[in-house]
Amino acid sequence: MIMEIGVKVGDIMTRNFISAKPDISVLNAVKLMVKKRVGSLLLVEKDILKGILTEKDVMWALSKKSSKKVLAEIKAIDICTKKITVIRPSADIQNAIRLMRKAKFRRLPVVIKKRIIGLLTLKDILRIQPELFEIAKENYTIKEEAEKLKRIKIGESFKEGICEECGNFDVLYNVDGKLICESCRDAM
Repeated sequence: MIMEIGVKVGDIMTRNFISAKPDISVLNAVKLMVKKRVGSLLLVEKDILKGILTEKDVMWALSKKSSKKVLAEIKAIDICTKKITVIRPSADIQNAIRLMRKAKFRRLPVVIKKRIIGLLTLKDILRIQPELFEIAKENYTIKEEAEKLKRIKIGESFKEGICEECGNFDVLYNVDGKLICESCRDAM
């Protein structure tokens, strides 16, 4: 059972979150994100959250579409994350961390009666309680290990040793008869 620590979401959330209308083009959304130096954009209509456009969503669109012109024609709402986990401002930070870990999100919109009032990010939490980094990090480590196990299940063999490509000691994968590390394999 997670013990509450007494710090509420509303105490540390970002109140000046960056938002845009859902029909903003992906290109204009990216320009806004770059200008404001943020990794996500809340898509809001009449104070109601419609979606979150993240860097990952943009990267996905870039991998599927071939030019800036196309990105100028796509609406952010069409590629954004719509299944959104939210939290109340009165919730304890420990509950927020648990929710973030479970949903595998780094950001939680803060709502009251479906109206968005703020955004809680992993960065907000770590600024207040750096020792919670280990708790938050567990989720990402577990996710990485799950990916490795998935590769084992699909028959990809590996062992530890010196990478034949870069010379680093790491976990090695047999790719076309050559033992290489994950970084070199991903670069291929």
